[in-house]
Amino acid sequence: MSSSKLLERAAARVNVRTSVFMNTHLRSLTAVVVVTLMGFGVTAFGIAPLSPDASDLPRRLVTEMVTSEAVDPQLETLATHPVQLYRSEITRSTDTADSLLARLNVTDPAAAAFLRTDMTARKLLEGRAGKMVQVRTGDYGLVEELVARYPAENPDQWGTHFSRLRLTRSNGNNFNTQVDVVPMTAEVRIASGTIRSSLFAATDEARIPDSVANQIAEIFAADIDFHRELRKGDTFSVLYEALTADGEAVTWNQAAGRVVAAEFVNNGRSSSAVWFNDGSNKGTYYSYDGQSKRRAFLASPMEFSRVTSGFAMRFHPILQNWRAHLGVDYGAPMGTPVRSVGDGTVEFAGWQNGYGNVIQIRHSNDRTTLYGHLSRIDVKKGQHIDQGMRIGAVGATGWATGPHLHFEFRVKGRHQDPLTMAKGSESVPLTPAGQAQFASAARQFQLQLQSAETASRSSSYVE
Repeated sequence: MSSSKLLERAAARVNVRTSVFMNTHLRSLTAVVVVTLMGFGVTAFGIAPLSPDASDLPRRLVTEMVTSEAVDPQLETLATHPVQLYRSEITRSTDTADSLLARLNVTDPAAAAFLRTDMTARKLLEGRAGKMVQVRTGDYGLVEELVARYPAENPDQWGTHFSRLRLTRSNGNNFNTQVDVVPMTAEVRIASGTIRSSLFAATDEARIPDSVANQIAEIFAADIDFHRELRKGDTFSVLYEALTADGEAVTWNQAAGRVVAAEFVNNGRSSSAVWFNDGSNKGTYYSYDGQSKRRAFLASPMEFSRVTSGFAMRFHPILQNWRAHLGVDYGAPMGTPVRSVGDGTVEFAGWQNGYGNVIQIRHSNDRTTLYGHLSRIDVKKGQHIDQGMRIGAVGATGWATGPHLHFEFRVKGRHQDPLTMAKGSESVPLTPAGQAQFASAARQFQLQLQSAETASRSSSYVE
């Protein structure tokens, strides 16, 4: 018999015996396996807590020397890159070519001489101060390019365009100049502040332009008496258009943009304003609920002024006796523009005894306003006047001890307190067609203003 057949028979006998053993002792084998596994589990459970604590493991400090590249090759590499530095400044009324370049940290006699002698380059230091200047210097600190931005010279483009004077170095000490008139672009910016002393101090702290601060005071003049009702801790948020020249916010106040939306919390009471024009009127401000902020009469005949004498009994500084003061005096510098508080027709414009140069305007419903002690009169009798139109300027004519405006408000010939008439005058309602469109815009602006207030509070907590 071959060996292969012998191996097959032996394997068959082993399989038979194994099968018989498994069938006979199956339960015993199962028990042994289970007990064995439980033993391993118990062993693992008993050993795991005995593992060493990580804090007891040995520690080893490895120190390796790090070799840096040599300094000379690094300097040689840097030398292959051209160096360009940019600096910015604002021109001053006392500036010369040398003093301006010195503030820009530039020593360049050739550039200074060119600024003094070239007819176009001299515009940089001529005219009004406040021009925005940026200079780019090269490896040796000499002027490579100088750009100045300032209000457009054409009065018709004032507030919409700016002039850009560019001076560039060509070969050696040769320079080229070019002046372009470019339209400004409007960027919507958001800011928030807290009253600590005055409105203008708070807006300065929030880096808000003075012209925007004036608009805030004007918008909420019928809701808040900024002379007497402002409280420490009052807060405000504002969304406004910042006009930019080549992406830089302009520094001349007259070119500031319009306030788009604002909120003011005075003594816990919130007031809101959103600019809206539905196409049927000139556009005005409305509160979030659609109530117009524009009333038949402005709160003041000047943008933002100081009341020096109210509607009450007072000791007359010239007549030296007590008598009723039937108007309000606003202290302001000589020449400050005076505007009409409402639509109307000029009833009188000229000289009138103690009033000096005076204007009287008749409005609807038998109401009249009077503006006295003017230094100049810019309207004529019979002329129609729109609300906010400039009619004259502050002066000290007639019985006046100094420059101020005397303002009176009369209803059917009887004097009324001007400070209360604006709040009580009728408002200009929102048209039904524009209500839905306004509501959508108001919700959007409200969310943006709330985010500004939240950000302002967060920054104050960090401080």
